[in-house]
Amino acid sequence: MNQAEFFSCPIHLVSMDETVDWIDARVEARRFTQHVVVNVAKIVNLQRDAALAASVRECDIVNVDGMGVVWGARLLGIPVPERVAGVDLFERLLALAATKGLPVYLLGATQAVVEQVVEVAAARYPRLPIAGYHHGYFQDDEQAVVDDIRRSGARLLFVAITSPYKENFINRWKSQLGVDFVMGVGGTFDVVAGKVKRAPPWMQRSGLEWAFRVIQEPGRMWKRYLSTNTRFLAMLAYAFVCRSFRRMGGGNAQ
Repeated sequence: MNQAEFFSCPIHLVSMDETVDWIDARVEARRFTQHVVVNVAKIVNLQRDAALAASVRECDIVNVDGMGVVWGARLLGIPVPERVAGVDLFERLLALAATKGLPVYLLGATQAVVEQVVEVAAARYPRLPIAGYHHGYFQDDEQAVVDDIRRSGARLLFVAITSPYKENFINRWKSQLGVDFVMGVGGTFDVVAGKVKRAPPWMQRSGLEWAFRVIQEPGRMWKRYLSTNTRFLAMLAYAFVCRSFRRMGGGNAQ
């Protein structure tokens, strides 16, 4: 797969269909695959979080989830083909698992939410083998949860806990999980369970999904997005100016 560096973060230049096909082939071959998606917040945070940066770099595939990163990368000459949203990839992989009879394990959110996700998944994909599930509040008992995942026989694991804990948890325990594929899905379980509404498609395409989140949860989200979005724009502006000067210098040298 084609790959590029974006603010010291590896990103793979692949479409949704290419991503699903690549993961399918890896799982079929029983090759362990560690997956992550990056958005504006994660790009900003890994600049100052060495553990998060290391966990992302350990991943076998890094998809761009967030129109801000898609547009920012394109501005700097990186041809990202499209956004690969974690919520949509989760649904595609559940459908794949149902078709091929691959057991999945769902880890994260509250007990009520993860149970609702199990119900929704079973209704949407009647042939989907659900090997097990567990809520996301297990920080004091990670080993027991890892043991349960391994004993479940799951082939695909989806982890819906907050960043950077989920990336570091996956990276820390990957050799003991016993799965073929693991993916952090953040707040996806809340969306699937109907606890949180997803932005309308036009807002997703316009890069305004963050604004929709702020409207839904203003007290929790506005400071986070103000901080990360402002920092990202500053990083992008600086990189664009530096790139422009380098190109001008190269032209004069010729």
